[in-house]
Amino acid sequence: MAEGQQDSATGVRKSFFLVKEEVSSDWKDLAFHLDFRRSDTDNIESRNRDDKSRCMDLLEEWLKRNGERATIEVLMEALSEAKLQSTVDSLRNKYPEMTTPQASSSQQDIEDVFRKAIKKYYELKLTYFKPLVWNDNFKLTLSDIFTQLELVSIKDKQQQMSGRYIWQVQKTKINSLDDLLNHTVTGQSTASRCILIEGEAGKGKTTFLSKEAIDAVSKKTELGRLYDIVLLIRLREVREDETLEEMVWDQCVPETIEGIDVTSIRTILQKNESRVLFLLDGYDELRPGARANRQAIPKLLDGKLYPNSAIVITSRPSAGVQQYIRPDSSAHIMGFSVAQVVEYIRQYFRSEKNSERGEQLLVQHFDITPHCHLPLEFIIPRWESRIVNDLIHTPIFLFLVCVLWQENRDMVATGTMTGLYENLLTCLVRKYCVREGVDMPTDGLPTDVADTLLQFGKVALEALRRNETLLDLTQVEREKVNSELLLKLGVVSLEVSASKLHPRKQLNFSHKTMQEFLAGRYIAHALVNRDPADVLQLTSISNALQLSNLLRFTCGCDTQAAQAVLNVLCNLRSKEFPHVHAGQFKTPVKQSMRSPEETYEAFIFLCLDLLDERKERDVLLAVSKALPVIFVDINRHSKPLDNLMYYLKNILSSESQDKVILIVGINDARQGLEQSLASYLHDPRLEVRVGITSFISPEATARLVLALKNVPGLRALSLRFTSQTLSTLQQLVQGFSHMSLLEELDLSTNSNLGDDGIEILQVGLSRIPHLAVLRLGGFGVGMTGVGMSSLASYMRHLAGLRELDISHNNIGDNGLEHLATTLHTLTAMQVLVLAWTGISATGMRKLVPALCQLTRMIKLDISCNMRIGDLGLECLVDILPHLTALKELKIRGTGITGRVISALVRALPHLVELQVLDVRDNNMGDSDILSMVQTLCNCNTTLEELYIGYYDGVTGDGWGNVAQLISALPALTRLEMSGSWDPPTPLPDTAAMTLAEALPRLPALEWLNLQNISMEPAGFQAVVQAAEEHPTLEELK
Repeated sequence: MAEGQQDSATGVRKSFFLVKEEVSSDWKDLAFHLDFRRSDTDNIESRNRDDKSRCMDLLEEWLKRNGERATIEVLMEALSEAKLQSTVDSLRNKYPEMTTPQASSSQQDIEDVFRKAIKKYYELKLTYFKPLVWNDNFKLTLSDIFTQLELVSIKDKQQQMSGRYIWQVQKTKINSLDDLLNHTVTGQSTASRCILIEGEAGKGKTTFLSKEAIDAVSKKTELGRLYDIVLLIRLREVREDETLEEMVWDQCVPETIEGIDVTSIRTILQKNESRVLFLLDGYDELRPGARANRQAIPKLLDGKLYPNSAIVITSRPSAGVQQYIRPDSSAHIMGFSVAQVVEYIRQYFRSEKNSERGEQLLVQHFDITPHCHLPLEFIIPRWESRIVNDLIHTPIFLFLVCVLWQENRDMVATGTMTGLYENLLTCLVRKYCVREGVDMPTDGLPTDVADTLLQFGKVALEALRRNETLLDLTQVEREKVNSELLLKLGVVSLEVSASKLHPRKQLNFSHKTMQEFLAGRYIAHALVNRDPADVLQLTSISNALQLSNLLRFTCGCDTQAAQAVLNVLCNLRSKEFPHVHAGQFKTPVKQSMRSPEETYEAFIFLCLDLLDERKERDVLLAVSKALPVIFVDINRHSKPLDNLMYYLKNILSSESQDKVILIVGINDARQGLEQSLASYLHDPRLEVRVGITSFISPEATARLVLALKNVPGLRALSLRFTSQTLSTLQQLVQGFSHMSLLEELDLSTNSNLGDDGIEILQVGLSRIPHLAVLRLGGFGVGMTGVGMSSLASYMRHLAGLRELDISHNNIGDNGLEHLATTLHTLTAMQVLVLAWTGISATGMRKLVPALCQLTRMIKLDISCNMRIGDLGLECLVDILPHLTALKELKIRGTGITGRVISALVRALPHLVELQVLDVRDNNMGDSDILSMVQTLCNCNTTLEELYIGYYDGVTGDGWGNVAQLISALPALTRLEMSGSWDPPTPLPDTAAMTLAEALPRLPALEWLNLQNISMEPAGFQAVVQAAEEHPTLEELK
């Protein structure tokens, strides 16, 4: 360490004793503001005996990590942010040389200058804007634009339907950000720190945020009265390693303001932190380098920078901002209302001095009598118009409709995104040809124009892949693209970057969708002679969703291109969702990530949107290959799903497909249920699976049963967590006679049913002879051994039953014995879940002979039945060699010891298909765990999930030995190696290093759980670094 660094370290270290004495139990708050992670604090906590020791350890670790950057000023700032001002005061009293002067009147003057500069800058830059670069005469003020928002409040309750989880969502229309601060609207008891506003391309997110910014600094809104400093940051202008203060100086104040620089901005923001609002526009346009974990924007979102400030961030829904934040409130921009559309069309054509033309557009697409000016709220759209229903509620597309209508009415008739942009391009080229005296071909574009647009499309595509929407003019010309021609055409405009830090001449698209359109035209052209996978470079379905508009434009340009795109998407779907036809999805490793179900549903609507752009038979068939199953949540959509209905009608009428699997979610069974079901499910060629995802009353049950009578293809019905009662169940069972093809029934987590409910249910089982899946688990249905006895006798009618889940029902050994008498006849059984059923060794001895005959069994779960013990599990282990198809074996918490583990080890080589093994919470020691893992490594190449842990008898050295072996299981995606509950198991540095070295040799690993394991700093850092560098590992616990 250099001499200067030693002096700095010595200076700050002398304050550590005072800090640890005063901070004590608040050390975790201080750690947060010193940029320590949760995993860091957990490790510090586990290796120290009390809070003061932990605080001192924290300070020493901070000094060690940061070196000369660990100054007394940084420490005092962190203490202040952690609300530990008394400690800051103590430091100033004891070490007066460290005291910093309080803000003087000159500091207050600077703050006033800063606020006034922001207001003036916004008024200059944001009040007026020109939405169309090719039309300088058309100028709007922000006060003319109003955009509907729909607040989305997500409850904590999930429902499952045919293996898929559905969130219950409540929606409330709001008009401004002020509503999101109103507790009666949001239902929250505290103010929101972070508000997420999502909207598809062109919905007006940037315009909306601009209006909120200028209204706030003008104190016209509650937002402006709550926050003294409102900072609007365009995220597309942010570069890698740019600090937050640099962004503010760069984008929020004029360059000529005296006394305002990055340092003074930092001082102002720190002093007024709780009165600062960040408006972050366009997370989807933030460059990849600026999204990395330790960059300024992610740190702000994660609360590591200015945690007491407030944030509003906008994004396209597929951009993945949720991995950094869990917003307090979420809103979705819906676009223009009907009244706003009408008013905007009139305004546009008034500016063009052609109001009559505008009224003609309104008459054709709205129920308006010519020259009769109805109040806007009484104007009704003509629903047969695709323009009204699909496009003009999106501001950018409304612009295009107006422009094209003025040029030629026929140009608007296409009704597709691609058609609008193709006609717009033709319009712009025609105007250019007239101005320049160039001949316009009757078919296509002039050769030089067509070549330039294709060249520029390639540049636009490369920029999209870099997540850039502003193109450096020098780089464009380096690609030998005729930028002068592009500017004359009006597809881009030339501007000097608004950034003072990165000034440059750049080409700006009128909207990101224009960039996506030109890139899509290029891809469609390139796909003629090149490999689709090479051209598209799609790495995942999530990646495809992020590029949804690009794919829509590509498909809209050419039928062959559309087929190529859908074939690539089909391959991605086969890879990511191989079992989607059964409604099966992998559990997401991060709770904040979009669930697989949500991803697949978004994928469905992407494919249907691609079909909408190119409604041709070959494209229809390509969509059918990509979508083996379709999910739709009826209540989520406010208008008929025209794309879906078109697909269902045409695919079922084609000769290539005689059925479609359709999974329907309904989260409101109160009104219009019969009509909703009739609209979607009347065709007998549909294999339908219905899930109700909310409380269902007796009246609603009656309507449900009535509606389901008209669903001839009903195959699955889920009423999980719907608060079923005996009366509602009675109505349902009576309707079984109309559901003769039913294959799946899920009544899980309806604990009020009890044994009486089972009596009612078992009567109806004979009416649904094709039932193959019966789920009564989750948190149970209140069944005991008596109910199991009754149910078992009727299960004999279900010869095709392949899955039975009765977990969390206290059936005991008596109930299990009744099940065993029937089970041997159910030879199709593949999945049996008996977790938390109160069974013991006695019951297992009755069950095992029946299990031995179920040679198709792929999943057996007897977890959390502590009374099974060695005697009970020995019986099971003896027959495992007969269950060679077994893929999942879960024996967690069954009270077994090393004696049975030895027998299990001998049986494992026979389970050649095993993919999931869970043996947690049992009485095992080092030799037991080592023997089992060694056997797995020698005989199993298919194991994907291994759960071992919570063993009091396994030491740190034992886990180290496991780490040496574990890399011989290359297919692992999930691995748990948790220590004992209390105290945590200490893992020596050598063992931790071994684990760190093993992680790169587990190429598929996504989830690693090391809870209740304590490590020394060196070993801990090695494991964390290996986890961070792992290409697929998404969660380390």
